[in-house]
Amino acid sequence: MKYFLVYTTPIVVLFSLFLGGWYSFTAIVVLFGFIPFLELFTVGSTKNLNSEEEKQIEQNPIYDFLLYSLVPLQYIIAGVFLFKISDYSLPLFEKIGLTTAFGMACGVLGINAAHELGHRQTKLEGFLSKLLLASTQYLHFYIEHNRGHHKNVSTDEDPASAKYGESIYHFFGRSIINSWISAWKLEKKRLSLTNTPWWSIKNEMLRFQIIQLLILTLIFLTFNLNTVLFYLLASGIGILLLEGVNYIEHYGLRRVKKNGRYERTMPIHSWNSNHPIGRLLLLELSRHSDHHYISSRKYPLLRHFDESPQMPTGYPGMMLLALIPPLWFRVMHKRIEKYRKTKRGLALG
Repeated sequence: MKYFLVYTTPIVVLFSLFLGGWYSFTAIVVLFGFIPFLELFTVGSTKNLNSEEEKQIEQNPIYDFLLYSLVPLQYIIAGVFLFKISDYSLPLFEKIGLTTAFGMACGVLGINAAHELGHRQTKLEGFLSKLLLASTQYLHFYIEHNRGHHKNVSTDEDPASAKYGESIYHFFGRSIINSWISAWKLEKKRLSLTNTPWWSIKNEMLRFQIIQLLILTLIFLTFNLNTVLFYLLASGIGILLLEGVNYIEHYGLRRVKKNGRYERTMPIHSWNSNHPIGRLLLLELSRHSDHHYISSRKYPLLRHFDESPQMPTGYPGMMLLALIPPLWFRVMHKRIEKYRKTKRGLALG
């Protein structure tokens, strides 16, 4: 039942959208104020499921239902947001509040839930993942994350792996631009295997750009240009939330290259957090070490590894810390150096 907490985000976002006024800022205050504060006083459990518990979870459809239900919820939220934000009579402060609320939904539902679905094996789940990513104008993530990031993670070849000493603000630009370019390259490489030109309709990146432009056109024709601009701003917030997560997940960690090839991705190459609230709200995303070790494991099955480097608090709090680079470097560099001196950390080179 603990995973029903994943509905916290859609609930507080809808609360913000329907009540409006100063209440429109409820979502951002709860998700990046109240929750990070609570997690300062929580200690994450390192307990893993046994084989029997894993088997029971795999046979229970409720975990997949919770995940699938986030897709229609995101589109309901998007519809409410577009209808509300199109009202010219709303004061600017309220429109900003509504935009931050939908931005929270774009990040947590539109991208994070899409991330989990994108690692599933069925065509339906892949389609649902793309539906969510389309809602926040970030469809190329489906290609780059699965075929690029997971292959090149914790190397300088991966735009979504932050370098030691790199600020989050520099990382934002580098990751967003280079990930988009990388997705084009990955599609071009895939098409070249069958001698298919890049401008073919079989190019999924080309289709993604068309789909996203059609969404913007539909919003413009249904509402107005003002609505399109606020929708893009909210989508941008969701994208920055994703890239903020990317920044903290692998900051300063690198795989060793031996004989011209990188070592296999191991639990030591991702920052982990067992803090309970962030784990549940983000579908166990913060147990990131196991996700990269075996990417096919479903969210309730992700494990803790003693050898993986641990963050001092949950993902929401760490994202806020990253926004102040001097404090981030002070906390994380000390932690990285301490970790490198351990037997497990020596493997990082």
